[in-house]
Amino acid sequence: MINRIISIGDEIMPRVIFGETLVELGQEIPELVVLDADVGASTQTALFRDAFPSRFYQMGIAEANMVGVAAGLSTQGWIPFVSTFAIFLTKRAGDQIRNSIAYPKANVKLNGAYGGIPTGKAGATHSAIEDISVMRAIPGMPVIVPADPVETRLATRAVMKISGPVYLRTVRCPVPTIFSENDTFEFGKARIVHEGKDGVVISTGMMTPKALIAAENLKKRGVFIKVIHMGTVKPLDREAVLVASREFGQIITVENHSIIGGLGDAVCALTAAEAPCKVTKLGVKDLFPESGENEALFSRYGMNTENIEAALEREVRERVR
Repeated sequence: MINRIISIGDEIMPRVIFGETLVELGQEIPELVVLDADVGASTQTALFRDAFPSRFYQMGIAEANMVGVAAGLSTQGWIPFVSTFAIFLTKRAGDQIRNSIAYPKANVKLNGAYGGIPTGKAGATHSAIEDISVMRAIPGMPVIVPADPVETRLATRAVMKISGPVYLRTVRCPVPTIFSENDTFEFGKARIVHEGKDGVVISTGMMTPKALIAAENLKKRGVFIKVIHMGTVKPLDREAVLVASREFGQIITVENHSIIGGLGDAVCALTAAEAPCKVTKLGVKDLFPESGENEALFSRYGMNTENIEAALEREVRERVR
């Protein structure tokens, strides 16, 4: 039993918490099996391997085959959790995910590790900036993107209670903890993590701690920003988005993903149809990210805390004109 104590402010790699939570779940759920594509040391499924070697399947660098095997195991009463880098899971195994898991509603859980920009300087070939877009488009495929280590633990547990396939996205780099261990994760529901009356930002994943810091910085200057964390990108919390649109008339979205097809586009589609407002999307533009230090890349692509602050200040000035 691991049960690590996590405190607000702790900076921990969500991938580590994912691996530890798998071990905890393995002790509670005998039907849980884990499949890995030769990256267990990176995704931290190696922790499950060491704890339950007979329920761990090392499939090698053969992602499509791994997903097919997981689909088969699910028909025999097992609950497979498939884990590998998000870029390879959603692309190399895209056909198998769609046709062998999503179409028959197989009870297979998918962990796309190393999501977004922070991929250990691996560059364009490993930066999964379109995985959320791909998985959102698959019918019946929920998409969960936790904000911090605590929510990663809660979300990993939550997906085991959802009947059918789920895509859970984790990141490589350390992320500051913003939720307490007493918090809960409610599938499909947004969370207000900072109250404000001057503007609003809707964020997901590791960008929520950045948005929260930006909001706290602006608060010191007398600008009060509401920060809404969208831990579930699909299904989107429609009510939270529509309330924000009607209250502020403009929304900024922030995501560690391409601005094409991710959270920003989901918000745009909903508001355009039911509560039109201006939406400014912060994320990776239509390009392949370069290699480099994480924060340098976030800055280069307009996604760091300072960029979020500046965008919010511009929106607030426009709103009060």
